[in-house]
Amino acid sequence: MNLPNKLTMMRVVLVPVFMIFAAVSHYGTADFHAAYMLIAGVIFAIASITDFLDGYLARKNHLVTDFGKFMDPLADKCLTTAAFIYMVTDHVCSPIVLAVILFREFAVAGVRMLAAETGTVIAANMWGKVKTVLQMLTIIFYYFAGALAGPTDVGFVSFVTIVLCWLCGAATLLSGGIYLWQNRKLFMQAK
Repeated sequence: MNLPNKLTMMRVVLVPVFMIFAAVSHYGTADFHAAYMLIAGVIFAIASITDFLDGYLARKNHLVTDFGKFMDPLADKCLTTAAFIYMVTDHVCSPIVLAVILFREFAVAGVRMLAAETGTVIAANMWGKVKTVLQMLTIIFYYFAGALAGPTDVGFVSFVTIVLCWLCGAATLLSGGIYLWQNRKLFMQAK
């Protein structure tokens, strides 16, 4: 297994670790543990860095593999989706935003399956990358700001996070729409 694939697998392993600390942080409640929230944020940030690093190293060193093409986006989606689910339970993200994110990921996965049947390779587009960066920055902001804010700042952190989540939802919807439009011919070719 090459280094980019090891970094991808490290991200997969970090997902349940992140989930444990996100679950026990209890943001906005009397049982809130800032240290656990900060640890969740650090784990998410490290995992996010591996997302950019594994792709960079794979392209730079010509180490792109079928395993990496499959696992990298899957690890990515598991990480960000888990974070958004916890943000919904913490009441700082609308379930509508989560639904948009999930719908886009299922739709993109469907298009990729159709493309695989025809042997077509679909490159990631700029809007998908913008969406991913915005989602990761929103999650990192929430976990770090929530952990470092004082008790009187909870409302501000929650408000900013809610706004950022809606921006993520809009970027996700836009990137999904563009992705589906650019690959609409695959639907016509499907048997």
